[in-house]
Amino acid sequence: MTKELTDKQEKFLSVLFDEAGGDFVLAKKLAGYSENTATREVVEPLEEEISELTKKYVKNSATRAAIEMVNVLKDPTALGNREKIAAAKDLLDRAGYKPTDKIEVNAPNPLFILPAKE
Repeated sequence: MTKELTDKQEKFLSVLFDEAGGDFVLAKKLAGYSENTATREVVEPLEEEISELTKKYVKNSATRAAIEMVNVLKDPTALGNREKIAAAKDLLDRAGYKPTDKIEVNAPNPLFILPAKE
């Protein structure tokens, strides 16, 4: 976020991921915008900032996702575990914590010719 923001814009961004729970209309109200101000007028100038903060929010939520996965191991028979694992995996993937891809190489003649030592 490099551009200069007004106090209301900063407040909007602050409450958007907290008290407003991602609700643009509620965040607009909590930030002190008039009821007559179109939500689009508030959101459009802040699209880059909202996108950046959303990515940061997902990354910060990765810890909770990892903890939920471990909690499933502690109580594997609890209801909703399958959904928790699926949601946690998706969030961790989006946060950049993808499982390592493994590649298996099979060759009919597993013989490698190396260059001569110098």
